[in-house]
Amino acid sequence: MGRSQSSSKTKGAKSQRQLKVGEEIRHILSQILIRGDLHDPDLDGVSVILSGVSLSPDFSNARVYFTPLGGINPELVLAGLMRVAPVLQHELSKKLTTRRCPRLRFLPDTSFETAGRVARLIDENRRHEIETTDPNTSPAALDTDEN
Repeated sequence: MGRSQSSSKTKGAKSQRQLKVGEEIRHILSQILIRGDLHDPDLDGVSVILSGVSLSPDFSNARVYFTPLGGINPELVLAGLMRVAPVLQHELSKKLTTRRCPRLRFLPDTSFETAGRVARLIDENRRHEIETTDPNTSPAALDTDEN
């Protein structure tokens, strides 16, 4: 008997196992970075947040999303992470409970910037709607938060 319609996955949906292993990878890599055993000039004294790990369905590739703290240029941190990726992958393979260790690819996390941009667009749209519907509204009244 074939699979039921409800058990089929939609394209792009992650399995529970992918999510669980991705979180385990994020946790292990975070511990390695906190220890500070990596010797790279672009990573010395830099705090990095690993915000997420996305695994391919066959667990052979992992995209690791990061955000540098303190206004550090993400491109410099990316260059440093790519240089130490083989070391990180080796350390990860020692601690990961899966049969294979995925190849690591680091990407700057732009979700916070995107969220800020969307919030600004929504705010601008709201202001524009208020101005066009009620021309007597002062700009100071628009700045008050009703929440």
